[in-house]
Order: sequence, then structure tokens, then C-alpha cells
Amino acid sequence: MSEPAEQASDEGLETDYKLDRERVAAVRLAIATGDADRLHDLFEPLHPADIADLFEQLEVSERRELLGLAGDLVGGAVLSEIEEDLREEIIETLPQDQLAEAVRGLESDDVVDILEDLDEPQQEALLDVLDQSDRAAVEQSLAYPEFSAGRLMQREVVAAPEHWTVGDAIDHLRAQEGLPGQFYHVVLVDPRHRPTTYVTLGRLMSSSRATPLSEIAETSFRTFDVDEDEGDVAYAFNQYHLISAPVIDADGRLAGVITIDDAMIVLDEEHEEDVFRLAGVGDESLSNSTLEIVKRRFPWLAINLVSAILASIVISLFEDVLVAVVALAVLMPIIASMGGNAATQSMTVAVRALATRDLTGSNALRVIRREGVAGLLNGIVFAVIMGIVGVVWFGTPMIGVVIAVAMVINLLVAGLSGVLVPLALDKMGVDPALASGTFVTTVTDVVGFFAFLGLASVVLL
Repeated sequence: MSEPAEQASDEGLETDYKLDRERVAAVRLAIATGDADRLHDLFEPLHPADIADLFEQLEVSERRELLGLAGDLVGGAVLSEIEEDLREEIIETLPQDQLAEAVRGLESDDVVDILEDLDEPQQEALLDVLDQSDRAAVEQSLAYPEFSAGRLMQREVVAAPEHWTVGDAIDHLRAQEGLPGQFYHVVLVDPRHRPTTYVTLGRLMSSSRATPLSEIAETSFRTFDVDEDEGDVAYAFNQYHLISAPVIDADGRLAGVITIDDAMIVLDEEHEEDVFRLAGVGDESLSNSTLEIVKRRFPWLAINLVSAILASIVISLFEDVLVAVVALAVLMPIIASMGGNAATQSMTVAVRALATRDLTGSNALRVIRREGVAGLLNGIVFAVIMGIVGVVWFGTPMIGVVIAVAMVINLLVAGLSGVLVPLALDKMGVDPALASGTFVTTVTDVVGFFAFLGLASVVLL
């Protein structure tokens, strides 16, 4: 299966690669007036990725009307660019014949990417429109574990026996009708169809026909197992500057190939997932309904409520000092805010470093020490500032002393917890991006309030 060439243009885009509002407004007008020809004119110069973005700009009712007027605008390339929730909606709306035409133009890895997020009836409907050989290839890929190299790879591979010459390979390529739409290497295989190395197209085309392929093979060659985690694959692509790499089955035979575009998509998805999880919003997109957003955010808000209750319990232990010195209630939000922000800074760096494998057991102590010292120094600086503010604001030197000492303690704890909590979660096999925020916030709030009010009860009462 080879993807047809798509026309790409920046017409209709602003300089920062956003769709211009005039085009979006024109699309909405064409939908409202039922002008299918105008819709085709508006969509024709756009890249598939921009068409996908345009669909996300529209309301659900507008998208359905658009598909009814010009469903042929949604080709395979557009389907592969649209985010998952919206793609499922479009697949349910598209007529079967248009859906079949769109899917047939995709390479196997793109078909798998679309199918794996659909429920079984939708999967079966799409599989039914594929040719028998294409269906078998896609079903075999779907049989591999989710988030594995087997799911990520494309089945279309350009391979050649390792004893061939450049001329043999060129003649073979010219005789083939079903080459992938894009490929970067010719994989060399032994008689058992096991990959041994590969040759770049540049070296292939610049060498004489009599040159053995083995003489111009790349030294950066590496393979991935079909069961290998796609995150590890993407990390290897980024770490070792790979363009493409063969995937092997349990017997070491060539099963497919992964290309850099798919690896970079995985890296982008993992980064996006970490950002969402750190913010406690889960896997959301702008196309989600209000009810879906409420369902996804509710658990995180509930967890935050529990942590807030714990902080409130700590505060309740010091009711007497709060009643006696009302100024403390005024200063408490400062302690909580400074500690929370400092911890978030440290935690964000730690979580990202864990995701990129830069923070490991060998340098963890150094990073912990660095964050602790940074928190302590920031705490001292802001302690002096808030000590002066406390004295000037309330005219009581001891209030300035209390908030200054509490600031040092809280920022030190914030720096340490921002690293220690993600490290501990990672050690326990829990995604640090998933739960670090809640635990770190709880630690800084509880420690900050306890230090501030505890010191106040000792010094001021």
C-alpha cells in the first residue's frame, strides 16, 4: 500500500502556521450554504495536517454537514493526521465507500495507527475494505502488544540479498511496482531473511553498478524486536540519530521497518502525555465534549481535594495561634504559593529528565544535592525579603523572623521533594508524571504550614 502524493502549500496559513480566520470563516459559510464546490476550492491548497486542524476548528454539527457535502476531502493522509477522538467521530460519519478509498491509500503502519484506537465493530468495518494481503499484514501488526515496535512498524520494506551489487539493487527497485511511498534504506538480508545491515539511498545512487552493497553499508545499523516498547524505540532514534531501522521477529527475521517520522510522533506523544499528566488533565483535546472533560478532570480534582484537606487538618492544629495572631492568616498563602511554585519547578525538571533518561541512579545524588542547595539559597534570599516585609507590614519583628525561617524550610523541602518524589515513584514503577504533582503539593503544603504555624506558636505565644 502506498500513499498518494499530497499537495502541500502554505496558502491560507498565517506566518506562525495557524489557519487564517478568513479561511475558517469561508469554510463555515460554505457549509451553511451547502456549497460543495467552494469547500473543495478552500481545501484544495491545504496540507493534510492543516485540513486536520481545520476540522478541529469546527463544531460537531458543522463537521457532519461538511462530510455530507464533501466527504471525499478526508483522504487517508488527513485521517492519519486527525487526533484520535475526532478521527473516531469522522469514521462513524463517513460513507463506507469513501472510507474504503481513504484507507486503501495508506501504508500499513498508518492503517494500524487508525485501527488500534477504534472499537471492534469499527475495526472490522475498516478491515473489510482492504485487499486480502493488506488485511493480513495489518491484522498481524495488530496482534503485537500495544505500544510495541510491532505496532509502530510498517510492513512495506525494501530489502536485498547481502551478496548483491549496486546494479542488482537498482534493477530490482526499478522492476518493483509496490515500493513504499517513502523509504531511506535498502535493508540487506542473509539467506534466512535476517537483516545484517543497510545501505542509504544516497550511497546506492552515487556508487558504480559493480560495487557490492556490503562495501557501502552503514555502520549505524541496529535492529529492534517486535515486542520492544515504542518509547524505547523512539528514544534510540533520537539518541543515535537514526533515520530508519529494521524490526525483527522472535526468530530474527525481518518483519518490518520503523522510520523517523513515526519515532518522532511517539516522542511528541510521550512529551504531550507528560505535560497533561503534570497538569492533571489526562488525555484531552479541544474536540472533547464538555462531559468528557468533566469526567477526565474529576479524579484529579478529587485527589487534590484530599491533599487540601490534609493541609487544612494541619492548619486546624494551630487554631489558637491563628486566633491570637491574625496576621498569620494573611501570610499563610505566601508560604503555600512559594513552596508550591518552587516544588513545581524542581519536579518538572526531574520528570522530564527521567523521561529522557538523563536522570539515573548514577547522577541522582548530585541532582538531589543541587536542587536542595538551590532551594536553600532561594529560601534564604526570600526569607530576607519576607522578613523585612513582615516587620514593615505588621510592625512586629518576630513575625518577620517566623516567616523568614518558615520560608527557608519550605523552599528547601520543595527543592528536595521535587526530585525525591518523582525518583521514588519511578523506582516503584509508577509514572512520575502521573502522580508527582499531587504528592509534591501535599508535602510542601503540609510542611510549609506546619513549619510556619509551629514556629509561630513557639515564638509568638
